[in-house]
This record gives sequence, C-alpha cells and structure tokens, in this order.
Amino acid sequence: MTLRKTLLAATIAALPLMMSGAAQAAAPAGNPAMQAQDNANMMSQLMSQRGRNGLDSRHGFALGNQHPGAGGTTISRLDHTFKGVRVYGSESVVVTGAHGNVISESAANRRAGLTKGDFNVAPGLSAKAAIDGVVARVSPNGKPIDPPSAELIIYPVITEERIASAAGKAEKDLNATDLQEVVTGYQLAYLVKTRHVSGNTPQFYNTIVSATDGSVIDQWSMVQTVVGTGNSQYNGAVPINTTLSGSTYSMKDTTRGVGGTFGGMAITNANHTTSAGAIYTNTVNTWGDGQNYIAGGSTTNANGQTAAVNAAWGLQNTYDMLNNTLGWKSLDGNNTATYIAAHVNTAYDNAYYSDTCKCMYIGDGGTSFTSLGSIDVIGHEMGHGVTAATSNLAYRAESGGLNESASDIQGEMVEAYARAGGTGALIPAGNDWMMGKEIAKNGQPLRWLYKPSKDGASPNAWSSSIKRLDVHYSSGPNNRMFYFLSQGSSSSPTSDYYSSYLNKAPLAMTGIGNDKAFRIWFKALTTKFTSATNYADARLKVIAAAQELYGVGSAEDKAVQRAYAAINVGADVAE
Repeated sequence: MTLRKTLLAATIAALPLMMSGAAQAAAPAGNPAMQAQDNANMMSQLMSQRGRNGLDSRHGFALGNQHPGAGGTTISRLDHTFKGVRVYGSESVVVTGAHGNVISESAANRRAGLTKGDFNVAPGLSAKAAIDGVVARVSPNGKPIDPPSAELIIYPVITEERIASAAGKAEKDLNATDLQEVVTGYQLAYLVKTRHVSGNTPQFYNTIVSATDGSVIDQWSMVQTVVGTGNSQYNGAVPINTTLSGSTYSMKDTTRGVGGTFGGMAITNANHTTSAGAIYTNTVNTWGDGQNYIAGGSTTNANGQTAAVNAAWGLQNTYDMLNNTLGWKSLDGNNTATYIAAHVNTAYDNAYYSDTCKCMYIGDGGTSFTSLGSIDVIGHEMGHGVTAATSNLAYRAESGGLNESASDIQGEMVEAYARAGGTGALIPAGNDWMMGKEIAKNGQPLRWLYKPSKDGASPNAWSSSIKRLDVHYSSGPNNRMFYFLSQGSSSSPTSDYYSSYLNKAPLAMTGIGNDKAFRIWFKALTTKFTSATNYADARLKVIAAAQELYGVGSAEDKAVQRAYAAINVGADVAE
C-alpha cells in the first residue's frame, strides 16, 4: 500500500469559512460548560467532513490541547484516530470562533490508507512488556523521575520520494520542495516514554515499539538541552519579583502565571540532585553576589543564590516578552506557572527542559561552561515549553531541527527584549545572534544563527541528508532563515551573511526586523505547524502566516519566501 502524505495547505482552509474570528468571540476562558459546547460543535463539523475527505466512520478525532488565539479565537489540536487508536503524526490544528465554528484547519494527514482495509488494532504484546523491554535497553540501572508510560498507536511507515520534476536532479542540487513524504503502510505499536536519570545524566527517550513482537521501530532522545534586587552573573543588578511571607522572602513570582507546581513562577534549589528541591528563601530581599558558583560551596549563600538570580531574571523576561508583545501567557498560552531548578547535578555542563514537569533544570557548568543560566539559554529552554504546548514538533529528523530552531529563535528574541529594558509591546532591534556565548569558557558560542557552519558541524542550508543529523545541527538552516528574515543578507560572496541561493533582485534581500519576523514565526508555530512539519512544510505555513498578518504580496510575504529560498527551501522571488 502506497499513500501520499497530504498536507492540507496552510494557505487554504480545509473547511469552509464559517465565522469570522475577528468579529465573533470564542467561549470565554474559565467557562467549562460553554467551552464543552463549543468543542462539541467543532467536532461535529469536522466529523461531517469525513466523507468529503475520503474517510469512513472508523475515523475520528481526539482533542489534545487548546489555547487562546488572536481576536478571541481558540486554537485546538486534534489527533486523528482509527477505531479509537491515535494515528501517530496525523493531526489537525483548528481555529474556531464563536460557538466553536471552524474558521480554518491546518493538517498533516497520514490516515487515508487505513480506509482501504480492516487494520487490526488488537495488540499481541502488553503495554508492560513494551515498557520493560525499553527500560532494559536504555536505562537498566537508572532511576525513574516519572513513571514510564506506553500508548497504543498506529504508526505510519514513511519513505521519501522525489516529485516528478526532480527525478533527474543530482542529489546536491535538490531543493527541500523536490521531495515528498509517502506513507507506504502502517504498524500497530506502542509509544513508550521513559524519563530516567543515571548518576548525573538524564536518560529521556521516546521509543516506538512493535505491538506485535516488541521490536524497536524507532527511538529518539527527549533531553531538550540547552521586585527584590538580584546580583546576576551576566547582567549586573536586576529586578526580580519575590514573595514576602512573615519575615521570609521566597523566589516565587505570583504576578506571572497561576497554578502549576508552586502556585506561581518559582526558582528552586536542586542542590546537586536531579530533583527540583524547595523554593529559594532569604531573610533579605537582596540576592546573589554576581559571581560564578564556586564548586563544592553552599547553594544557599550569596554565591549559591546567583544561579537562582540568573534563572529568575531569565524566566520573568521570557514571560514578559511573550505576554507584552504577543499576548501569549506563560509557556502554554493559558498562563500556567512553571519553575526553574538551579544547581542540578554536580559540575553539570548542561541545561534542559523536561516535558514531564514542564520546567527547566540548570547546571552549574564544569569543564566547558560556567553557570548555564544566561538569558538566551533560559529563553531557549522555555521555548521548548511553548513548542510542547502547541505544535509539539517531534524531536527527531527535520521536525526535531525545527523544534531546536524554535527555541534558538525564542532565546534570541528574549535576549533582545531583555537587553533593551524588558518592557514595551514590540521586540526591539539588535542582538548578537549567537546562542550561549556568555556561558562558554572559551568564549565560543554554541551556535551562530547568522552562519551556522561556523560551529564546524551545522549546515547553512537544507540538503537531503539533513534529517540524519543531530537536531542541534539540523536546526542550523532554519536559524539562518530567521536571521535573514529579520536582518536581511549580503550580496558579497565573502560575507558571513551571503547566500548563493538568492538569485533575484536585489541579491541582498531586505529584512523586516525582529518584531515582524517573530510575529510571523510564532503564528506559524502555534497555529499551523503540526508535530510532523518538516522544512518544506514549514515554508508553506510561515508564508501563510505572513500573508495573514501583512497581506499576500506584501514585503513581509516576499521576505519569508526569500529567507527560505536562501537556505535552499523553495525558489527565490524578486522584491
């Protein structure tokens, strides 16, 4: 069985325009009864379209997450199901207005081939057996920080094919749009999630296990790395919001976010363990000494508090940038509070976001880094939380590179916002466009967004081999795309800002600035991308976002097309 994967183009609504989102408000937040009615209406509309889309009554939808959209709309993510079982990577992003009326649908459709037969969804292997097999392989001596889980899924088997017009092209000449994904069959499987720690090392894996014989079909790592007065390590004296209870101050900010683990945005002391620990407290509202953590020293004295100050300032600027410029509250858009744990492990040269606690852990650094709480690194890790709450880009192959790039982009925008004072409704100009430069002991950044190849491993442009790279390297081309979109390019072949793929006039493309570039990117990420989005699909959906925000044929629309062309994704256009 061979089925072409159809991506319902983000530029064309898959369902008819039923209600203007700008004119009609969605169900008010906090009214579960009205939201339930709206969801039922949305689901009814989607189900009524099944026949038109070649699907039968065995196909359905399962509501995943929801968050507020612009103009009173609601953004819903729905998994496609067959006989009640989720079809992995097949999903819809639906924008609704008043009463749940569907405005648009952006979808990754990998389910159509199931209609042709009677696919058996009865597993021959238990969920426990699937979990036990994975744990034995990936972390036999580790300690779980969350119970492992196994979800029965239908796993599409996918290959890549050239489109007809690219059949004779040399491999080196391929453009991202020359390839298409093809579903060749399906396997009943378990998605097994394991989150273990072995010593200082987090061992977080997602594994696809055959529900027939227990064999591993696929696997990828899920370690997503990288107003009192606080004396921060990288930014001098900075204001941080704290809470006073009696005579004790705690590093909890109840003005940003609600609920969550600690009832507000919080900074905790892991104290060289892999657990979050308790919220930082102090008898005075001045924190930290501004110096790098002294190995083996106290994590609660002034020197130990500095890592917490770094975290608090980074977290509040991440919150404020998203909220003040885009109206996006916290990581999930629903204003759910999160936290950052400082001093994780001992001499730990990393920082990571955990999808289980929806929080961040920061190491003190060791051989390569100082404390990993720089503003761009925190913005980056919190970016994983935004992605997890919205598109949930699969952390592997091209979608994994886009996931990492989304975090790099957010990290740079948080840095630009914070450096300009951390206020206002626009993201200001200016940035160093280098990720993690401050934390590196050798002064070399982790990544250069404007020319990724400067790290010696990341490509500057898309190629057919990019899906085989580590996601921290396959992020490079999209990082460069965003730099060009914001700042423009150079026409000089000797410049770090030059792209040989730009061949229309002018050869030096014009950027549109940080604020517009990020608005376009964020709209695509949160309202159009699915977990399966790759580079070619991202281009279509970022173009659609630009057209919706600024108009078809606008300077912003052309800039997106040129920025993607500059990384060998799509053709160049003249300005």
